[in-house]
Amino acid sequence: MAHAIRFHETGGPDVLRWEEVEVGAPGPGEVRIRHAAVGLNFADTYFRTGLYPAPLPAGLGVEGAGTVEAVGPGVTGFAEGDRVTYTGSPLGAYSTERVMPTGSLIKLPDAIGFETAAAMTMRGLTSAYLLRRIHPLKAGDTVLLHAAAGGVGLILCQWAKLLGLTVIGTVSSTEKAELARAHGCDHVVYYREEDVAARVRELTGGEGVPVVFDSVGRTTFAGSLASLRRRGLLVCFGTASGPVPPIDAMQLALHGSVFVTRPALADYIADPAERAELAGELFGHVAAGRIRIEINQRYSLKDAAQAHRDLEGGRTTGSSVFVL
Repeated sequence: MAHAIRFHETGGPDVLRWEEVEVGAPGPGEVRIRHAAVGLNFADTYFRTGLYPAPLPAGLGVEGAGTVEAVGPGVTGFAEGDRVTYTGSPLGAYSTERVMPTGSLIKLPDAIGFETAAAMTMRGLTSAYLLRRIHPLKAGDTVLLHAAAGGVGLILCQWAKLLGLTVIGTVSSTEKAELARAHGCDHVVYYREEDVAARVRELTGGEGVPVVFDSVGRTTFAGSLASLRRRGLLVCFGTASGPVPPIDAMQLALHGSVFVTRPALADYIADPAERAELAGELFGHVAAGRIRIEINQRYSLKDAAQAHRDLEGGRTTGSSVFVL
């Protein structure tokens, strides 16, 4: 019998339950996957708390890697035994096996292990679209990256260096500062102790940065806006500290005719050709060792509640995975 983490009501980590589930056979356009590893992402907590609504009871998780065990009618491009990874709907990755539509699947090269895939598919593709699709960044540009020692942060720092960018990263501790620097972060700002915008201005000769990558949200929004140069872009791609405050359009003008975007990964990988291009670039860097994926926490799937406590308590660095 297969098992999965499910929740019947929204709330804290204790609402997560380890349950037996019946998976069944894949239908048209679907495959059944046996997971080898499952990704742990901050967005998972948004579904658990109800910030992102989901019909209850619900499974959890949107990222996993494993082997195709069965193929449904009409499926082309995938066969039993294929190694695959995915990120995206529907919920349910916190499971030993599941049925999944093929539209979300990406074939996994032999050079990349399942744990690495589960640790990087969402974070890596997020880093890919942030650096390769959001803004025409060029070598020599400086960017501000919040949570530089996080899962996305460590990948983005490394990729930014490959592109010739200078990275100013915010962190909360000396341990995280060392980790960020080891992955290519050029300048570290302790956001709990320093005025981030003032430090950014100091590091950029008073000009500010063309792009801020902000996955924190509520507590960093004002400082992010103030860190932009004239006509700069604030990319709000996460809300770890809470939702971004309502935006007053006049404030954008007063900060130098700046722009704000709130992108979602799903809209950058909806086109199969674009998804394949971004994934190919990511897999190529990882397979060649140009980007290292740091798996700093490994959990049993049964311990999902503790994993969420660690994640929300800021006790994790890099990527975290559930190992099956």
